[in-house]
Amino acid sequence: MLILSAFFSGSETGMMSINRYRLKHLTKKGDRAALRVAKLLHRPDRLIGLILIGNNLVNNIAVTISAVIAIRLYGDAGPYIASIILTFVMLVFSEVTPKTIAALYPERISFVSSWFLRPLSYLLHPAVLAVNLLSNAVVRLFGIDAKTHKHIEHLDPEELRTVVDEAGDLLPDQHQGMLLNVLDLEKSTVEDIMIPRNEVEGLDLELDVPELLQRIRTSEYTRLPVYEGDINKVVGILHLRNAARFIQGDDSTVTHEAIRRFASEPYFVPESTKLNTQLLNFQQQKCRMALVVDEYGEVQGIVTLEDLLEEIVGEFTTNSAEEESRDIVPQEDNWFLIDGGTFVRDINKTLDWELPLDGPKTLNGLAMEYLENIPDAEIGFEIGSYRFETAQLTDKMIAWLKVKRLS
Repeated sequence: MLILSAFFSGSETGMMSINRYRLKHLTKKGDRAALRVAKLLHRPDRLIGLILIGNNLVNNIAVTISAVIAIRLYGDAGPYIASIILTFVMLVFSEVTPKTIAALYPERISFVSSWFLRPLSYLLHPAVLAVNLLSNAVVRLFGIDAKTHKHIEHLDPEELRTVVDEAGDLLPDQHQGMLLNVLDLEKSTVEDIMIPRNEVEGLDLELDVPELLQRIRTSEYTRLPVYEGDINKVVGILHLRNAARFIQGDDSTVTHEAIRRFASEPYFVPESTKLNTQLLNFQQQKCRMALVVDEYGEVQGIVTLEDLLEEIVGEFTTNSAEEESRDIVPQEDNWFLIDGGTFVRDINKTLDWELPLDGPKTLNGLAMEYLENIPDAEIGFEIGSYRFETAQLTDKMIAWLKVKRLS
């Protein structure tokens, strides 16, 4: 009886503790044991009813037998002695021990117990049905319908992130990082990763043709925005492979109209577009570069497919401009010299800091918001647990700052 009671107790814990996502994976692979367990768990009310009927039946028989034996041995005091001994024995051998094992190895216990629970469910079906009818009627008093309740567990993005983060050795660090970055795409917008308009390299049609050709030949980028005087007057995006179509022979044959003709139509996106949405937009539009505009239609910068992919896999390209001008320069005593135009988000990712992200996007903007003006001289200040010191000032902004994380 103790062994049977231990079986039902362990089965209950194992069935309720099994990893539903791994079980679903195994059922898709056609694992027979997983299919049996999944079928039993399809109606957990009936499974629990089956296990508890079996467990209570076995326990009651054990109590009856022990009481009869105890009365014959100890007389009227027998039932009390039997109750004390049986309670201790059943707790240790039929409850705590099997449930502990089942909680540690739910898959093994569930797969083995399903061999016996499946035929037992047919054998005790009338009793299970009667118990469930009564229990479900009581449950409905609390507004729950066990028959229509969906037993499908869904993970929200944060829970899925925790699952990936806790995968540990099951996933290589690089793959784990990429999955986490994909989940983080919806937290950021194109404004967070765009190249600001003051750093955009393009072709101004108001310049002379020789100067435009010089920019085309020396550009490190494959696509350049084409505009007239101001980037807000964009006429198209020139892919440099198309430059060979109008640069033939003598440069004197090249005209502004030729450059304009081979530029493709510009693609504009709002600065508030989420990165996961923009990735799909690039795919649908068959486009690799977009001009980022604010609510007034003013161009704020550009974002490329490459920028988006680097948010997932990390930086996979370099250019001399980035190598010549490092935005974050380590200094002595844990100080960092940082360009004021550097995005706060990039600083946090590079240095593993937690500078506030709910305000200005750049370090200069963060400092200006705190100071509420452009300082006339070098000053120091603290924001949260970070110490700031201005290192270079201009009439329009704080060009460089020294920043240190306080211990």
